[in-house]
Amino acid sequence: MRLLKILATGIAVAVAGLGLMRAEQPAPQPQAPRRPNFLFLFADDMRADTIAAHGNPHIRTPTLDDLARRGFSFRNAYVFGGDSGAVCVASRAMLMSGRTHFHVETTTLSNAPLLPELLGRAGYVTFGTGKWHNGEASWLRAFQRGRTVMFGGMSDHTKVPVKDLGPNGQLTAARVETTFSSELFADSAIAFLREHKGPAPFFAYVAFTAPHDPRQPPPAFREAYYDSLPPLPANFLPQFPFDNGAMRGGRDENLGAWPRTEALVRGQLAEYYGMVTHLDGQIRRILDALEASGHGGDTIVVFVADNGLALGSHGLLGKQSVYEHSTRVPMMITGPGVPAGRSSQAFSYVHDLFPTITGLAGVASPAGVEGSSLQPVWEGRVERTRDSLFLAYMATQRAVRDERWKLIAYPKLGHLQLFDLRGDPHEITNLIERPEYAGEVARLQALMRTWQSRLGDAAPVPATNRQPPGIDLTGTAREPDQWQPDWIVKKYFGG
Repeated sequence: MRLLKILATGIAVAVAGLGLMRAEQPAPQPQAPRRPNFLFLFADDMRADTIAAHGNPHIRTPTLDDLARRGFSFRNAYVFGGDSGAVCVASRAMLMSGRTHFHVETTTLSNAPLLPELLGRAGYVTFGTGKWHNGEASWLRAFQRGRTVMFGGMSDHTKVPVKDLGPNGQLTAARVETTFSSELFADSAIAFLREHKGPAPFFAYVAFTAPHDPRQPPPAFREAYYDSLPPLPANFLPQFPFDNGAMRGGRDENLGAWPRTEALVRGQLAEYYGMVTHLDGQIRRILDALEASGHGGDTIVVFVADNGLALGSHGLLGKQSVYEHSTRVPMMITGPGVPAGRSSQAFSYVHDLFPTITGLAGVASPAGVEGSSLQPVWEGRVERTRDSLFLAYMATQRAVRDERWKLIAYPKLGHLQLFDLRGDPHEITNLIERPEYAGEVARLQALMRTWQSRLGDAAPVPATNRQPPGIDLTGTAREPDQWQPDWIVKKYFGG
């Protein structure tokens, strides 16, 4: 009996002791959620209306259609503008800094912290491939790993000058790769996804040079569209009626003779669409590699373009305007926490992606960032982050738009254009001289000045409209640049 009491007492003490030990242990802390990876897919010169799922029945984009179904589409996404004819320089600078081109040194990015740079400091592995048009020094600040990086604006897509980031932290000597550019950059992204190991999240930046000219898709892709040529744009013109500041000496407008003909525009659209469809297939390869890596469920995928393109709209070919075709871009985001198959008409800029990504990564945005996070939009907390948009191209063009109206100003010409985008989304009918819209014009002029005051933009907004002198470039001599392949020179330059 005594033995049983001793045993019982010992057991009780032991149990009490265990309870004491448990009480002294700190309560388990909840694990912080793993920060998402980012796969950033950047197209070059891609209009907003080049995705089948977004309403274009004449183009084939099965991968981008799938992204639209799986993610959230921003249907009113814009590039803010450009400070030179190479709009892509400013666009990439604004993306990487979160600032408008008024407040970042666009060619070098020397006066702003960069998106991958901040993510790298916060523990992300940063990888870059493809086009970088803002100098080698800024690229080295931004990325820890890199392969097949093209420093510059463009090349023949089958003769791509590239460099890698060597093991010594320096860029290798340039070499020319003959693999088609979209395939080349996709190969490098896929290799990174296969090689990436360890717990650190990654930011993989894939900057394609498609569908930027030369519009030279692999033969099968252009032949497919030659069989059924895309229709002319709704706002096709044979020639733009006045000099908007980008007509003379601009290489984009040099890619086709004046006046633009139906054959020229539909042919170039076929080649352009072929570039997009080929690019779409390479994005499919990257997304398949992402799934195979095991990171399909914890990666935010962003697809966006740096700017749009005219390709026959308003008689133009390039992106050097503030019309919708040249400033609107496709923008889609998919991944954990992003609703599937949804879209928004909220006004957004390419540089809004800076605070969007830093916010998702748990990284504070630095002072000077002018973009607004888009996360509240897809979460349904707000319908929009701004009520209007301002667009600025060099010192020659300005525009402001709200949900219905758009005012375009040509400060050096004293010319104004007013478009009712609700009834005229292709900006065909200029209403500036209609007296019944004088109140809208005055309101939009004031709105434009408000934007300019906020941005420190001194370009004068014309108080009244002045008709600009006409222009006729028929027969203007043209020479191809060094990047155009022989068949394009023969077809479009008569060489």
